[in-house]
Amino acid sequence: MSFSADTKSELSRIIPESDCCKLTELAALIRMSGTLQLTGLRRFNLRINTENPSTARKIFRYIKDLFQIHTEVMVRRNLRLKKNNHYMMMITHAMGSAIILKKVGIFKKVGSSFDITYKIPKNLVMTQCCKRAYLRGAFLGGASISAPEKTYHLEFVTNSQEHSEDLRELINEFNLTAKTVERKGSHVVYIKEGDQVVDLLNIIGAHKALLDLENIRIYKQMRNDINRIVNCETANLSKTVNASMRQMEAIEYIRDTIGLSQLPPTLREIAEVRLHYQDASLKELGQLLNPNIGKSGVNHRLRKIEEIAKKLQHKKNERDH
Repeated sequence: MSFSADTKSELSRIIPESDCCKLTELAALIRMSGTLQLTGLRRFNLRINTENPSTARKIFRYIKDLFQIHTEVMVRRNLRLKKNNHYMMMITHAMGSAIILKKVGIFKKVGSSFDITYKIPKNLVMTQCCKRAYLRGAFLGGASISAPEKTYHLEFVTNSQEHSEDLRELINEFNLTAKTVERKGSHVVYIKEGDQVVDLLNIIGAHKALLDLENIRIYKQMRNDINRIVNCETANLSKTVNASMRQMEAIEYIRDTIGLSQLPPTLREIAEVRLHYQDASLKELGQLLNPNIGKSGVNHRLRKIEEIAKKLQHKKNERDH
């Protein structure tokens, strides 16, 4: 299964003790994955669809516990492109769909009639535990999370702009910075930063998914750190090799033109040592001299030799022309 499906399976096993949290979670599930079918004057059937069997069992249990309604879970096999099965529950008007829709805040009484509201009912998210329950239900009903090996991205997809804005504000009450965007007629609430994805998983209770994600983040960080170190060492080694080659060319040019004996004693000494120890570092070259000198002293002398070689080459070029 995907990381997203594994996370939903974990969340489906969380059953709150209080009925208020169950109702709030069910409200989010219905809002995200439910559809209404008009069957007559103020008569609606409620259909809830999900691809996750654990989520289907959870919805079935909540409806049974909260409303004493027994509904069938029907399975639709999707053979196209080997997609997952779809699990569907139907609550008809006769079974009490209107009662459920009122309780979860989708039906709002207006005078002697009812209207459909798309906002998150304030009375359902009064406490922290109920806020967490709503986000958990919203995740189960219409969210996905990318495989953390690739990127960090968690999003909720809803059909209502009002609901997406309320959902964003509810998430951000937990000191997160969720954003919204419209995509192909849907409204998406998303989080992209790794730390915030971890925080949201913690808020909704997906602790196993959180640990799995953190392990992958640590592995990726270690791999990136190792790559940076290797790249840095490779770059430094390349610089050292290039500098050594320049120094050798300069020393050999001086030797083959005017001879190393024409150099001042300190420069002649470092030139001879460099000729004998071509792979040595500046620090190692300094320790081979008598008396010893530091890296900066060795570097200064070798630069002087390179300058002398350049002047000799310049004079030769002038004579040749």
